[in-house]
Amino acid sequence: MVVRRQGRGGRGAVVAHVTAGGVALGLLVSGCAAQERPELRDDLKSLSSQARQADDPGWAREALHRAARVLAEAGGAKVRTSMETVSGGTRLTIHGSGGYDFARPAGELTVLVPADAAGTAEHRAVTEVFTPGELFMKNRGAGVPGDKWVRLSTPAFADGNLLTNGATDPLAAAELLGGAREVTYMRDERVGGVRVKHYWGTIDLGQAARAAPERDRGPLAVAAKGFSSGTVAFDAYLDDQGRLRRLSHRFSVAGGARGRAGAPGGPAVPMTVVSTVDLSDFGTKFDVVLPASADIYAGTVASPRK
Repeated sequence: MVVRRQGRGGRGAVVAHVTAGGVALGLLVSGCAAQERPELRDDLKSLSSQARQADDPGWAREALHRAARVLAEAGGAKVRTSMETVSGGTRLTIHGSGGYDFARPAGELTVLVPADAAGTAEHRAVTEVFTPGELFMKNRGAGVPGDKWVRLSTPAFADGNLLTNGATDPLAAAELLGGAREVTYMRDERVGGVRVKHYWGTIDLGQAARAAPERDRGPLAVAAKGFSSGTVAFDAYLDDQGRLRRLSHRFSVAGGARGRAGAPGGPAVPMTVVSTVDLSDFGTKFDVVLPASADIYAGTVASPRK
């Protein structure tokens, strides 16, 4: 068996050869029992088929392209997110947690921005409610009353709301895989105690927008134009039922801090953002309530200090 691993960051390809002797010996011993036990023989065939499929780039691409539809069939899931930004030597990680109903679709996360590098105190937790085309936020925006929500149109964001608000919409994250290409099977691993297959590859944002349902194409089409390279690297972890258990995207954003240590007037320093979504407890029901019109702030929203 040959496992191919695509190197990252300019590294060359690594090809690991696994001799068939040990595998053949195990199958030979099991084969004798399989002749007498048909169910064991079927299990061996299934394992062999799964191993071949995992190493087949075409099969892997199709599995990733179906990932968002599989989540919709699974219904709800608990969600944990993290977004790590690195720019000019400064690293910041934002965490979120909540739930998502992929069948509806709608979700709610509580997002916490930690203290920044200058020692500024932690921000209050931000509540975010996601629904196709809109994002509702509470405790986000200077001058907004604490009991009011801010409603934002996601196609209005230059990045399609993949990064702007500290947490990538879990549905949008999955739909990005509709543009997956150059997919490489890395290895079998465990996420949250569940056995998963780890795939690495790149995403064509334009293709992802075209492959998404019509209701979700707007933000993804904007994102395809907002990122200059038009591609995003990803790591996806699928369980045996084809459900995403973890999904990470690596974005490169031009024009982060400016100059040395962010000095004003200096050259733009690129920013790297790694957004990760973890999913668990599939089938959990979440009653996501969209804010009522009377609870939505109608005034001007100032940008919060970061």
